[in-house]
Amino acid sequence: MPHEPSAPRMTLPTQLVLRAFLEQPTEELYGLEVCARAQLASGTIHPILARLESIGWLISHWEDADPREQGRPRRRYYRLSPDGAVSAREALARATANRSALGALRPGLSGGAST
Repeated sequence: MPHEPSAPRMTLPTQLVLRAFLEQPTEELYGLEVCARAQLASGTIHPILARLESIGWLISHWEDADPREQGRPRRRYYRLSPDGAVSAREALARATANRSALGALRPGLSGGAST
């Protein structure tokens, strides 16, 4: 079944990133915070963040801090857009329902007990 153009592929890493944002939907997070909350590597989350931003689920901005004064690179902060929060909840609900349906059909594939 093809995905609608504005919906990302709901891989497990994408779901983990969305869940990290949905813990507090109005909070801004920078990349390493998303990594920690989703328990994923930076190289995994940044392409996901870019995809979610490109479809309008996330909004981002660079902090105004001077990297030399801070002694670290500038941070890019992300937050869910209002529509993105709604879409993320709906997409996660569908992914959970799909996983449950798969578990009912093939218990061994979803971590359920096999008969």
